[in-house]
Amino acid sequence: MGQPVRSADIAELRAFCAAVDLGSLGRAARLLRVSQPALSKRVRSLEAVAGARLLDRSPRGVVPTPAGRRLYVEARRLLAQAETVEELMAGLSGEDAPIRLAASHTIAEFVLPAPLVEFERRRERHLSVELVIANSVVVRELVREGRAEFGIAALEGGASPDDGLEVRSFCDDEVVVAVPPGHPWAEAGEVPLDALVATPMVMRDPSANTRRVVEAVLAEAGLSLAPSLAEVGSTSAARQAAITEKAPVLLSALAVRAAGDELVARPVAGMRFPRRFVFLLSGEETLTPAARALLQHLSATDLP
Repeated sequence: MGQPVRSADIAELRAFCAAVDLGSLGRAARLLRVSQPALSKRVRSLEAVAGARLLDRSPRGVVPTPAGRRLYVEARRLLAQAETVEELMAGLSGEDAPIRLAASHTIAEFVLPAPLVEFERRRERHLSVELVIANSVVVRELVREGRAEFGIAALEGGASPDDGLEVRSFCDDEVVVAVPPGHPWAEAGEVPLDALVATPMVMRDPSANTRRVVEAVLAEAGLSLAPSLAEVGSTSAARQAAITEKAPVLLSALAVRAAGDELVARPVAGMRFPRRFVFLLSGEETLTPAARALLQHLSATDLP
């Protein structure tokens, strides 16, 4: 056989080695933050250059062929050298590449600011975080598609996502009914259940976890919420709308604590609306060193 028409490029070798390491083209694509079709194309191009099949594909994933195992050993050595060069060049600029973090509205607005400032203060080099704020459903999609290195989102009912993401506990939370001082419920020990379901309240949009948690608990009891007084797109907007309208609002307990004396949380008779926030990531191996350090820092943060 003659010489290949061209040399393999680094992107192709990195795609091939990631697929071997993870045993999956999908996970390799998330690691490298490319689409699965793009990664598959890189592997096919590498096979065309090599003139041999390098991966055996099946519904269970991928494994290297004998030719692929021989190439993997040398490709790994080359990639290690390339990564050393990349780290050196990154160090010359004095800054790490931005960390892409996706977080739900509640976490981004009321939990992350202080830990991010503290993390930056402890580092010798500048940290840039690209923070994407979205509801928990979108956060999960951003991580799953590789558009965020990791995310923090609400996971109701203790269920785990079925999309292959790794889940790590972050903090417990509860959705509560909150009212401004002076509202009749502010003086009550608890809100009667029949009053809760009959009263129009300020609520997040229907896709928001805050609202879905409450609706799910009420649905189990055969109940549903009254039409909303107002629907808003963020936790801060919901809090401000309740204060302005002097109306009840469904809100995270974290947000109510941050509101100080502007809102008063009241329990609902016979009902609780618990939830928990979790870290979502494709796997430890998908994180850059800076992102891994940030994840460890946030994991150890004492929340208010």
